Amino acid sequence: MTAATTIAASSRRGSHTLGRTSEELREIVTNVGAELELAPAEIIIEWAVATFGTRFCVTSSMSDAVLSHLAAKVAPGIDVVFLDTGYHFAETIGTRDAVAHTLDINLINITPVQSVDEQDEQYGPKLYERNPDLCCKLRKVQPLTDGLAAYDAWATGLRRAETHNRVIAPVVGWDDKKQKVKVSPLAGWSDGEIDKYIQEQGILVNPLQYDGYPSIGCWPCTRRVAPGEDPRSGRWAGSNKTECGIHQ
Repeated sequence: MTAATTIAASSRRGSHTLGRTSEELREIVTNVGAELELAPAEIIIEWAVATFGTRFCVTSSMSDAVLSHLAAKVAPGIDVVFLDTGYHFAETIGTRDAVAHTLDINLINITPVQSVDEQDEQYGPKLYERNPDLCCKLRKVQPLTDGLAAYDAWATGLRRAETHNRVIAPVVGWDDKKQKVKVSPLAGWSDGEIDKYIQEQGILVNPLQYDGYPSIGCWPCTRRVAPGEDPRSGRWAGSNKTECGIHQ
């Protein structure tokens, strides 16, 4: 499925719900952001679904299915957007397919405009080594921006415990680049709370999590992490890059 067909499909599902202006969306964040800071994840998702209807979706990197599972319980059939960069580990694609078949969700698979081969032809091979920021822009940031065009708000699995760069991530915030409401129901969850939910609910987990990959991205830019290392130290190892740009 291409990014263009994904956008069209999402637009049809949400055609009965008119999108709000940027000013209206910003006002929503101002009015309720602080109130939801300490709310349970399910309540945050319930609020988002009640507020935005089918113009709200969940995004997932398929490191695990915690957020997708929570969202499916609150709103069966909810759109779960997965960004297929063309560089994912086979285990990540397998987790995506398993989640789509076992949870009551509508999986939306979005892809970059160019295939990996087409990108190589235009920019040269291994762009991820020579210009990782541009590669992330072409294969992650822009495709996700395009794929979210039919939505007013999106939920992420962003957690403050993951990295120092995310410690101030609000539960309900404003994404200025995308001009959308950004919802992070798991922002306050600790690693222990995630593990407990996975065990108690039998949540699907990307098998790479158990093979030394606590933070999983594209295979060319992700390495195993040694015990005791920062969980995200395996992403763009050996460089100053710490984020792909989606959460910046």
